[in-house]
Amino acid sequence: MTRRPVNILFLCIGNSARSILAEAILSRFGPGRFRAFSAGTQPRGGIHRLTLELLTTLGIPTHGLRCKGLQEFAGAEAPVMDAVISVCDETTADAFPALPGSPVAVHWGIPDPAAIDWDDAASRAAFLEAYLSLHGRISRLVALPFGALDREALRDRLEEIGKTA
Repeated sequence: MTRRPVNILFLCIGNSARSILAEAILSRFGPGRFRAFSAGTQPRGGIHRLTLELLTTLGIPTHGLRCKGLQEFAGAEAPVMDAVISVCDETTADAFPALPGSPVAVHWGIPDPAAIDWDDAASRAAFLEAYLSLHGRISRLVALPFGALDREALRDRLEEIGKTA
């Protein structure tokens, strides 16, 4: 019997930087085992140019990435999520509506790289820092034995990961 991939939704306000980075990282780490998604509670309408620039520089595919609203994941036709991970301090795990399948919801606060806009070098450094933080956490996420964890254990492990630097 084949188990379906683990569906993870990364959530943020604008869905233009952190959540897109997380979606791209998990998509690269876990093809076949994981399906990564991202959304915003107030999507900006486009992906931040430095998000795309960084991913391209690192050789991470950007095809198919787009800015999406949370409502895409709330309907009956939406994929059922196993976990929703809020990656910004402005959107905590308890601040969004119930989604199909009642996924585990946790919060991983990552500073907003798009908020650093006083010069290009500082902006690029902020995006790289956000990427590295997400990369480290997601590498721990993919090592979890999802099939062996009950709901509470999964939440605990994901929250633990969110507290790592």
